[in-house]
Amino acid sequence: MSRPLLSIQHVTVRYLNNTLFKNLNFTLNKCENWALIGKSGSGKSALLQTIAGRFNIIDGEIRYHFFEDFLAEGHKDETLTHHKLIALVESRHHFRNLSNTTEFYYQQRYNSSDSEDALTVHEYLQQIRTVGHEDHYWTTAKVITTLNLDSLLKKQLIKLSNGETKRLLLAAALLKNPVILLLDNPLTGLDIQTRATFDYILDEITASGITVIMVTSPTEIPRSINRVAVLKDGAITKIINKQDFDPVLYRDSSADNIDRQKLGALLNNTANVIYDRIVKMNNVHIQYGDKVILNNVNWQILPGEHWALLGPNGAGKSTLLSLINGDNPQAYANDIVLFDRRRGTGESIWDIKNKTGFVSPELHQYFPVDNSCLQVIESGYYDTLGLFRPSEKAKTDTALKWMQALEIDKYDRVLLKNIPASAQRLCLLARALIKNPALLIFDEPCQGMDEHQQMHFKQVVNAICDMSNVTLIYVTHYQHEIPDSVTKVLRLENGKVA
Repeated sequence: MSRPLLSIQHVTVRYLNNTLFKNLNFTLNKCENWALIGKSGSGKSALLQTIAGRFNIIDGEIRYHFFEDFLAEGHKDETLTHHKLIALVESRHHFRNLSNTTEFYYQQRYNSSDSEDALTVHEYLQQIRTVGHEDHYWTTAKVITTLNLDSLLKKQLIKLSNGETKRLLLAAALLKNPVILLLDNPLTGLDIQTRATFDYILDEITASGITVIMVTSPTEIPRSINRVAVLKDGAITKIINKQDFDPVLYRDSSADNIDRQKLGALLNNTANVIYDRIVKMNNVHIQYGDKVILNNVNWQILPGEHWALLGPNGAGKSTLLSLINGDNPQAYANDIVLFDRRRGTGESIWDIKNKTGFVSPELHQYFPVDNSCLQVIESGYYDTLGLFRPSEKAKTDTALKWMQALEIDKYDRVLLKNIPASAQRLCLLARALIKNPALLIFDEPCQGMDEHQQMHFKQVVNAICDMSNVTLIYVTHYQHEIPDSVTKVLRLENGKVA
């Protein structure tokens, strides 16, 4: 019997001051492709990071047998390490500007001059270097075709939608032709069509000889996966052959009760301003160079209305939201009314943001690394991406109450960057809610949440809509995530209202 690709034996893993795993054992054999499932915070992403060599091993041993075999084949590159034969696709990107000095800022994608300070998709792919054999299966041409990137090649990285970024990160990982490919929730942020084709893409990846370990939902395990590991509280509690796996047994049907009295108190701690119209757009047209993003969009949103904004990746949803949230300077060249005031008549961006609570999938990437979750939530009072002034006790107390309502108060003093991705999303939701804005914009708010967290958040949103006159715009690629309170739909396709 051939030896495994990788073996983890009695390993203890620490990150900062936290013990993530104790006495962890895991074996990866050839021809095995794994799905890691479990509740948020169970250790799924941490296991990927451990395999990728990102965390400290303070006891036990990880052996990368595939690398020993690789060296035995005669490869003499002294700079080569096993890390270069493992590719990890995370839930966030690490793109930097052309001078490689800073990461992007949030509004950069909408400012034409600043967005030029970024590589194009084609330039980014050209930078990827492969190690090992010369005759690689995954070439630049191959990944472009497989992941449908041809129409994006001239597009700056900062202008990519969330789903487009996911496809690019997977393409970049494949270009390395790794032995092991680690995927952290690869299906989140992808539209229905791309999710449907992901099975075929993964079939081809595994058929090319790459071994896959992926974090995913119990209900979204691709057919190429043949082994399932269940994690709980930093331990692998069960290993199941895919053919014997029943996702129904791993659904979280736990009861969830919203404390409506506490929620009502949080919602009624500020005075409401009455508006005639929240949003009115007349023939809105957005164009960058020769690329039309929005084409003659008309949309009116009245106070208290609850909308779903739907459409495939790249349809123009994020750009449309940026016009409403005050992030896109092209709003001044269009006929747009926000909160009864025509854009360009003297209102500031901060006037708009003060009335809006906003969450997007990538927003957490732009906060200072030294901000605790409480500080991030309190920053919602000032509409800044981080708290840059002394904290105020009354505001901190309210932030903590919102954390309790969203079941994340155990992270109150923890740095945002050190908590699970799902909890990061919930922190940003609390930040959006804390000032009781007239308009809530939730752009794929449930990305990375486990089933219980999704159900809880959906009930919180329904309760907020039921107990207040808040206006809601909700974006998702999953029909089951749409709150019951949503009664209206705007669908975009290729920048037009469909």
